Amino acid sequence: MTTDAIQSLLNQAQQRAQPLSLPYAGVVTPQEAYQLSTQSDQVTIVDVRSCAEIELVGRVPNAQTLEWAFYPGMVANPEFAHQLQANVPKTHIVIFMCRTGGRSHNAAILAHQLGYAQAYNMSEGFEGEMNATKQRTTINGWRFAGLPWTHA
Repeated sequence: MTTDAIQSLLNQAQQRAQPLSLPYAGVVTPQEAYQLSTQSDQVTIVDVRSCAEIELVGRVPNAQTLEWAFYPGMVANPEFAHQLQANVPKTHIVIFMCRTGGRSHNAAILAHQLGYAQAYNMSEGFEGEMNATKQRTTINGWRFAGLPWTHA
């Protein structure tokens, strides 16, 4: 993937953010997140799901794990900002992901506030939306897209 192709993906992500007036750089799809992360060492995927979720449901290889909230009770991680700054350079393109895109949206907002100019939310998340029978991974998301993942 060329630098122009990477910039084209980022431009699309930025265009998705504009109608929603999102404060962070943009919104990428799982497929785009995968493409970007495999084509540049300046891209970091940050999985903000709880360690329990990751262990039970699966993980994205090479993603940085920083819990947004702890299980049980989903208690906010008071060290999240510090951990992000200690583990991910502000010069990186940072793509936040969670189960469906909510916590990662909040993490992208915080990253933007911390000075990460290239903070993106990954839409759909790892598992995606629930179907009519309340099952995930059947409509959208990282796993539904057939992207690489493993069990912990």
